[in-house]
Amino acid sequence: MTALQSKYSGWLIHLTAWAVIFGMPLFVTSPDRPLMTGSEYLRFLLVPLSFMVVFYTNYFLLIERYLFTRQTGRFLGGNALLIAAVIVGLHLLFRYVLPPDAQHPPLPRPWQDSVRFFAGNAALYLLVVGAGVAIRMTGGWYKAEAARQELEHSRTQAELQNLKSQLNPHFLFNTLNNIYSLIQIDADRAQQAVHDLSRMLRYVLYESSCPTVPLAAEVEFLRDYIELMRIRLPRHVEVGVSLPEEPSPTPVAPLLFISLIENAFKHGTSNDRPSFIRINIHERDGELVCRIRNSCFPKTASDRSGSGIGLKNLSKRLEMIYPQRHTFEYGERGGTYTASLRIKLHER
Repeated sequence: MTALQSKYSGWLIHLTAWAVIFGMPLFVTSPDRPLMTGSEYLRFLLVPLSFMVVFYTNYFLLIERYLFTRQTGRFLGGNALLIAAVIVGLHLLFRYVLPPDAQHPPLPRPWQDSVRFFAGNAALYLLVVGAGVAIRMTGGWYKAEAARQELEHSRTQAELQNLKSQLNPHFLFNTLNNIYSLIQIDADRAQQAVHDLSRMLRYVLYESSCPTVPLAAEVEFLRDYIELMRIRLPRHVEVGVSLPEEPSPTPVAPLLFISLIENAFKHGTSNDRPSFIRINIHERDGELVCRIRNSCFPKTASDRSGSGIGLKNLSKRLEMIYPQRHTFEYGERGGTYTASLRIKLHER
């Protein structure tokens, strides 16, 4: 619901409530109690009109000026003067302008009756003030909550954009290093790799700028990346890849798995020892699963081929995009590094 729609719906509630109050005499009838005459209905109207004066004076003026600014004394004093003025004005109108029977002047009443009249009406108007405070406070709370949520959404989107801006250079940095290594081995294949990289960068810079992409597009991007990485691997590195042959168009956040695959190629291969990488991504029962296992050959501190921010960024993105809907575990055990990511694609 937009702010304008919310505003109009609020005023519609006000109008409905007052219409019910002003129309009550038209519904409260019986054979021994006919409809009010014009003068009787006019006398009745003075009461809800006085309620409106007290209610909206508080709603638009006293609550915002004094109660919201924590000037409780002035708020109570202002209401005391307001209620006293309304009650006195109503009493004078009933007694001298619109008496029950205009042909007979009103008889004097004991002062005790007047005190009871003022006290009873004061309590009634205090309830009206309480209703005005409750409604205005509730409306203010909803506005503050909506503003807070909008601010939180903007902050989250800004942080996500910042993380993606960090991810793209990280991805490009690692990939260019791989192509640089390939140039020394086979220039023709390096040229083809540059062509493949241009297609991948188009995806990273343009398609992945959307909040979500079809799973099929993300899988195709990963397939191209893996093939690009295969080119420079030594023969003793065994790579097993299992990707969906016909991925669904299910929307997913872009570039979720690239950090895991990058790490597998970077830390899972050796130039002189047998190595392996196993990549398995599949969708089943509304859950997207990525499991990567690789041999573990940690790089030394002097290796500057990457910044090491991939997994940290991925963890942050998952917390913001799929809160309470994912599990992400990774670590090394027995010489094998395993990364497992499960995402529930649909909220329940």
